[in-house]
Amino acid sequence: MRTDRHLPESRPDAPSTLKSSPAKSKHAAGLTRRSLLASAALLIMTNGVSARVVTKVLPWQPNEVYPVPSVVPGGYLFFTPAEAATVDAIVDRLIPTDELGIGAKDAGVTTFIDRQLTGPYGGHDWLYMQGPFSSTPLPSQGLQSPLTPRQQYRLGLAALASYCNATYSGRGFADLSADEQDKLLTGMEKSEVKLPGFESRMLFNAIHTNTMEGYFADPIYGGNRDMVGWKLVGFPGVRYDFRDVMDRPNHAYTLPPVAMQGRPAWEQN
Repeated sequence: MRTDRHLPESRPDAPSTLKSSPAKSKHAAGLTRRSLLASAALLIMTNGVSARVVTKVLPWQPNEVYPVPSVVPGGYLFFTPAEAATVDAIVDRLIPTDELGIGAKDAGVTTFIDRQLTGPYGGHDWLYMQGPFSSTPLPSQGLQSPLTPRQQYRLGLAALASYCNATYSGRGFADLSADEQDKLLTGMEKSEVKLPGFESRMLFNAIHTNTMEGYFADPIYGGNRDMVGWKLVGFPGVRYDFRDVMDRPNHAYTLPPVAMQGRPAWEQN
């Protein structure tokens, strides 16, 4: 920002308007001198500096201030191969690939869940996990269980595997037909399916919630590949500048979304 304001010149013969004791006058004069020096320094630093408008290009490197570790696809850190296959099959039924775009499986949601379970979320590191836990919680009370997400997945998927093995002649969830999978998931959602030693609705709710999060979270966390979830709902992402569209109200927003790591050729509109 440039300023053309200058301080008035000081005149030795200028009358003083201060009517105070010598000590107070000396203190006030000292403050005035410091203020003048600071103002003069500011004028020197800002003299000749003009503002510039940066538009249609990124003026900084993504994540240079608060970098977020990017999830690298490939392999699993928490899930066993059998568990990953089951979760893959479940999320594929919750958000299947169709004419609107790729589904949760192809969007990397299983990788998202796997990495979340290995982090603070997986152990509820930032939540109060001491009892008591209500057996009839209100909707506003959230999850009422001593089990962490890691425990819910490990125990729940093992119980689901046992149930499928006993109910479907040795076949696992991933081996069932789409209709069989949908029927089983519907029963789990309604608590009609009785898994051995585990509440089926708890497992369904955990996977359903994490699937929604992974499909619409920033791609840096492993899901929402190619920002497919954002494109589906028209979410602009973390675009830093909306000045190009703010002066056109009631018009459809057609710019491609921008993730925390940018997007291909994102300097273009």
